Amino acid sequence: MSQITIKVNGEMLVGNTHQPLLEQLEQSGLQPEFQCRNGVCGACRCKLDKGTVSKQDTMAYVAAGEILTCASVPSGNVELEFDYQLSFVAKKAANL
Repeated sequence: MSQITIKVNGEMLVGNTHQPLLEQLEQSGLQPEFQCRNGVCGACRCKLDKGTVSKQDTMAYVAAGEILTCASVPSGNVELEFDYQLSFVAKKAANL
């Protein structure tokens, strides 16, 4: 598992290259919008400003430069931009 940097609306987070971005954002304490978690609704859409992701096929429309966080796994460091301000929630304690 590779450790990477995920920059979201200017906030720096630590991530990995094996989980969808939506899961990683939630685990970091962010609350991105979502509904279906499988690429149908498009609610988790954001701009991919830098970096690359592996994408699953989705039914939701995605414009050039956009990704669905529920269906995208980062290949390395990425920079994302949402059209809204993301809220933080209390982080869950790690299972040790």
